Amino acid sequence: MSIQYLLELSGTGFFASTGAIVANQKSKPDWFGVTFISFITSIGGSSLRDILLGSYPLSWVADPNIIYVIIASIVITSLFFNKLLQLKKIFFIFDSLGIAMFTILGVEKALLFHVGPLIAAIMGMFSAIMGGVIRDVLTNETPVIFRKEIYATACLAGALIYLLFINLQFSRNACLIISVLMILLIRIAAVRYSLSLPHFKKT
Repeated sequence: MSIQYLLELSGTGFFASTGAIVANQKSKPDWFGVTFISFITSIGGSSLRDILLGSYPLSWVADPNIIYVIIASIVITSLFFNKLLQLKKIFFIFDSLGIAMFTILGVEKALLFHVGPLIAAIMGMFSAIMGGVIRDVLTNETPVIFRKEIYATACLAGALIYLLFINLQFSRNACLIISVLMILLIRIAAVRYSLSLPHFKKT
């Protein structure tokens, strides 16, 4: 197993865990409800990306390890639910790392289908955030992209930076590290200093 593959599985498991926590806090659903929301949170973005790119079978269909990781994450979340609720800062860091990794992996997947740079950046952003967006809609929350803090914008910025450095012929590892760090720093700065984009106003 490559380090990249392990990171992808780790990110999938983390998103599944956050989905279980959000679902349980919102409506106290049964195990099926929590499992459904966890699956949507962890694989919704990548599935939407693959459908738009015409990439079949979907990643979680082709790789059963993704399913095993999601199920294991749900069980672990159930066992340590109260402890996990106390680790908000750690969860924030891992969430930021997760969306950063999924953004870049999404960009790379899109480039394999020979789409333009802007479309590749959008596909990377979709990979990272759309699972959370669908989760929020299903749990009757304001979708994450409509909240005040910078989230999707950080992913899009990181994706564009990755494409820029790839075009400048930097090594793949250097591009990955720089882009992931950029997304992480934007997220931390946005939360730390309450940064947000200007409001859209009708004239």
